[in-house]
Amino acid sequence: MYRILSQQKDFMVVNKGPGIGMHDEAGEPGLVSRVRADTGLALYPVHRLDKMTSGLLLLARTPEANRALSMAFAERRVSKQYLALSDRKPKKKQGWVKGDMQKGRGGSWMLARSQENPAISWFDSAPVREGLRLYRIKPQTGKTHQIRVAMKSIGAPILGDERYGGTAADRGYLHAWRLSFSLGEEAFDFLCPPDEGQLFMLPELHATLAGLAE
Repeated sequence: MYRILSQQKDFMVVNKGPGIGMHDEAGEPGLVSRVRADTGLALYPVHRLDKMTSGLLLLARTPEANRALSMAFAERRVSKQYLALSDRKPKKKQGWVKGDMQKGRGGSWMLARSQENPAISWFDSAPVREGLRLYRIKPQTGKTHQIRVAMKSIGAPILGDERYGGTAADRGYLHAWRLSFSLGEEAFDFLCPPDEGQLFMLPELHATLAGLAE
């Protein structure tokens, strides 16, 4: 379900597994409840990841740290990088995706042409093998389903993300890969390669990923 990557006096970083929600649902404990129960710590989720998304998740250990880190996210002082896979040919291989998010049917979202309060993401990409492309996405805002909608808008829905038109797969191929921020006078940079999902384990993908991490 998760793996603890780092414990600091003010926060904890975990690698969230795919397929587990952040919060309790229908009597089943969510990720935050599980980590609290396992560690005995009072933990506060500073941000959230979708159920299908794996990777880096930041949990504050004190109300003060929660306020400071939440403000850093709100003020866009946190650098976030995600990895995604798609088996479709994109309209463009890198660039910006910007637009207002509008509610669609059944809890889905759509990207509008308007720019009143836009979701903003920058991405680049590289081929992994024939018919499979790796995307690195740097969201500048934190809207619900932002990356999933951005990928759909460029014609490359995420593999396994059937809600947004992705091809069925063994998981949704979206992973929170890198997280950089400062707290007090100290700077932190966490990197977490994906370790679940058949396609995330391809040797050629990790060769491609090594180039992006430089």
